[in-house]
Amino acid sequence: MQTLTLFMLLRSQPAWLRLSRQARQDFIAAEVAPILARYPAVTLRFFDAEAFTSRCTDVAVWTAQDLKSWSFLMDALRDTAFFSAPYYEVVDIIPALENAYAEYDAEAA
Repeated sequence: MQTLTLFMLLRSQPAWLRLSRQARQDFIAAEVAPILARYPAVTLRFFDAEAFTSRCTDVAVWTAQDLKSWSFLMDALRDTAFFSAPYYEVVDIIPALENAYAEYDAEAA
């Protein structure tokens, strides 16, 4: 299976913004990092967007080698304040396959 890339548009919530920067870092280290470590088939890159758009404040770019790992990771995150306090609102998730047309062209030829 091709690697799935998911662009998750996030909007930080007042509960997150009220935390000190140190408290935010502590939360990520204590709650989010262990979940990411449990699912090595999924990686995360995080981008700040609030200076450029009002649609979202952050973009999480996930890559997943399999859908089960992706799904389980999301379930685990939902059990944390990341989504339940909520610290972040998911605005949109855009799944994509990198250069899928090239793979299609190669197989169709």
